[in-house]
Amino acid sequence: MCFDFHWYRSSRLEFSLADFKSHITGSTLVGIGYGYWGIATQSMSIENGMLAGGLCAVSGMLPDLDSDSGVPLRETSMFVAAIVPILMIERFKDLGFSHEGMALAAMLLYLGIRFVAIEFFKRYTVHRGMWHSIPAAASAGLLAYLLMPCQSEAVRIYKSLAVVLGFTVHLSMDEIWSIDMSHGFRLKKSFGTALKFFSKSKLGNVSVYGKLFILLWLAWGDRGVVDRIRHRTRQEQTYIAQPRQGIDFEKWMPWR
Repeated sequence: MCFDFHWYRSSRLEFSLADFKSHITGSTLVGIGYGYWGIATQSMSIENGMLAGGLCAVSGMLPDLDSDSGVPLRETSMFVAAIVPILMIERFKDLGFSHEGMALAAMLLYLGIRFVAIEFFKRYTVHRGMWHSIPAAASAGLLAYLLMPCQSEAVRIYKSLAVVLGFTVHLSMDEIWSIDMSHGFRLKKSFGTALKFFSKSKLGNVSVYGKLFILLWLAWGDRGVVDRIRHRTRQEQTYIAQPRQGIDFEKWMPWR
């Protein structure tokens, strides 16, 4: 992780607030470890391990969606709008979209996330509100689970947990940076506002937990997509790989 520090006359070390670069650096380092763990101990492929590590790194930016303005909001919104349509390719196939339909859906998703969803976050969330919370991290993981179906349920859960992990790294760093070490040991007012289950806002609590339970219900009912993807993959492999059998091409040759 990147630490910004300054020496003072009292020879004490003061840590600044965790900024955007600190968050992305921390979640990237954890993502590298998570990807290696999956490949080395969980029999994940190198591609899935690298993708999970990248998802963990990117998810370290997600809590900053409740920022009012500046680099965190701009960078996070642009990256999320670009990467989500790519991750939804299998979902598009499951819905029966043609190639043209996938391209159109990707464009609409980009515009919807970039200009509609982000505007919603700016208007209806506050910094360090319930979007900075453990149920919000769980909601992000469940949303990733719904967006990224694949042939293996284990791989699907592995990639979804990468999102939860990256999100939680951000929250943990916010709590660590809420400890003031410049004058001994002191907890700042922001301590406890990131790794939390509830906030003072009743509406915020109801909204976050309502979305969480809806996503849980949708994820529970979406388990059949794995079987559909496997069936479609077998059909595609059979269609592409199996040539027609039983044809004697020699009898059609003119020199026979």
